[in-house]
Amino acid sequence: MNLPLFLLLFGATVLSMMVPALHALVLNDHDTSRAFFYASLLGLVVFTLIAVAHAGRIGREGPLTQLLSLFSAFVFLPVIMAVPFLEALPTTRFTNAYFEMVSALTTTGATMFKEPGRLNDTLHLWRAQVGWMGGLLMWIAASAILAPLHLGGFEVTAQAEPGRREPAAGIRNAPVDPRHRLIRVTKSLLPLYSGLTLVLFLLLLIGGEVPLVALSHAMSVMATSGISPIGGVQNSTSIGVTGEAVMMLFMIFALSRLTFSKDTITATQGGLRTDPEFRIGIAVIAGVPLLLFARHWIGAYDVAAEENLYEAGLALWGALFTVMSFLTTTGFVSEHWAEARSWSGLATPGLILMGLALIGGGVATTAGGVKLLRVFALYQNGVREMERLVHPNSVSGAGAAGRRLQSNGAFIAWIFFMLFALSLAGVTLLLTLIGASFDEALVMSVASLSTTGPLIEYADDAPIRLIELKMAAKYVLCGAMILGRLETLAIIALLTPNLWRG
Repeated sequence: MNLPLFLLLFGATVLSMMVPALHALVLNDHDTSRAFFYASLLGLVVFTLIAVAHAGRIGREGPLTQLLSLFSAFVFLPVIMAVPFLEALPTTRFTNAYFEMVSALTTTGATMFKEPGRLNDTLHLWRAQVGWMGGLLMWIAASAILAPLHLGGFEVTAQAEPGRREPAAGIRNAPVDPRHRLIRVTKSLLPLYSGLTLVLFLLLLIGGEVPLVALSHAMSVMATSGISPIGGVQNSTSIGVTGEAVMMLFMIFALSRLTFSKDTITATQGGLRTDPEFRIGIAVIAGVPLLLFARHWIGAYDVAAEENLYEAGLALWGALFTVMSFLTTTGFVSEHWAEARSWSGLATPGLILMGLALIGGGVATTAGGVKLLRVFALYQNGVREMERLVHPNSVSGAGAAGRRLQSNGAFIAWIFFMLFALSLAGVTLLLTLIGASFDEALVMSVASLSTTGPLIEYADDAPIRLIELKMAAKYVLCGAMILGRLETLAIIALLTPNLWRG
């Protein structure tokens, strides 16, 4: 465990290639099995040689160094992951394979291959597995790396560092070793993450889903990657409303970290009942579908469709599931989403889906976007400013939920929002300079920075074919996905001189 973090992630990556190798071997797809087995074997040899060279060395790895290792993992590990992918699919280019792996590892879920038949079952499993590992990486990194540095949404909280407790009188807590913190968090979250994925997989399997599809969807829901071997939940013939309801139940874990862990201290100590992220998320999930339903009902009034309550119920459910999915940046679309459109006769509200993805889920979860806690900080500040318009000299209390934020939390949230907007404008400008239209560039930028890849297919009038983009545009999107996953403040933190002096 004294090895550098990036080397440990490299070792875990090449070892995980044995899973698709065994899967392809069971399916008698020996070419694909050899591709993953040889890549894994070669990677393990390289890992062992480097580990032997590091034997006896005690590294001085601080939080900033771990942040650099995390950034390096998102940039360079997809190169290793793309090697067996390219060997198993020799009809594509390395750029496309690298894009697929970056998209999966960052839990974005955008794909170059719109036709699921282009990839065999093992490659579909590998994409879902990489997305699942990327979600697990963010669960662990949020608590062990980002929280001590007050990044990733923790910069607006009053007390961010995991495991911090109020010390007794006259007692000063010793600083926690970053390596010990990383090991402790991994031991705590890995069984939970794996167990939840297994439970969802079994529930989908009981519901009649094919094992590969059930496993891929279970891993995609937990990682909020939106990766599907059949092109989406709406293409399943057996999942139905019951299966979607089960998946929606597990999407709740992307609304707030308090749904699965207590490793980040909160001042409220009231659980989900007083958690601002969870409350805002539930309000959005309940409010937006009702507004869509009312809008659809008004649109359907003229065509005398208001009497069909069954279709109205399916339309409401389709809006509810889709809103939940895009708010958590998963990107799955309900099979009844099309009925919600045809029932009303109105077009797809792509801008609403983009807005939901930009809001994103909870801090320290697998969801992307601006994050609900920052939205809550800006909302609290807006309410306070309106109070001061009426009572300029009033003194306001934070309340039970507001104590989670520090005094200048809204200011920091506003800075992040402006950085996010500048990033969005910059990526959009680069894509338009390369040759994309403005509408397509905006959709791709929002999808990449919010790590919601399915937006590329559903936000615009027609799906965008990423495989037809120029090579430069593909690498710009790769950079945008990494930026959206780590966030701008973390990238800026890597430029601090303290990191390079050690």
